[in-house]
Amino acid sequence: MILDTGPLVSALVPGSAHHAWVARRWKTIAPPFLTCESVLSEAVFLLCREGVKSDVIFTLLERGVVRLGLQVRDELPEVRALMHKYRDRPMSLADACLVRLSELHPSAEVLTFDGDFLIYRRHGNGVIPVVMPPAM
Repeated sequence: MILDTGPLVSALVPGSAHHAWVARRWKTIAPPFLTCESVLSEAVFLLCREGVKSDVIFTLLERGVVRLGLQVRDELPEVRALMHKYRDRPMSLADACLVRLSELHPSAEVLTFDGDFLIYRRHGNGVIPVVMPPAM
């Protein structure tokens, strides 16, 4: 499973809008969740706004629940090309990295709240399998 910012934050903030849904999903998925540093950066910022200490992110990394699936420097041409292709959205660096992760791990689904993943394509025209709460 490839993990986006929204579900990560919701999992760690009890009482958030989708906390219960994410918690149920996490119980059915075997770790590790793949993600990227941009997602972790966004998550730390949002968690701090919610009053949640960022140490929880480091704990997830140390325990192997969350794993970095790529280094941007190793994927520069591909990530840049994705951001250029979707510049009209505009695509965030985190989203570009997650799309690239879906290209590198074609059997993985993206756990997200972001409807842009229904528009993004991998390898030019391939649909990205997503897991989202109903009515998103």
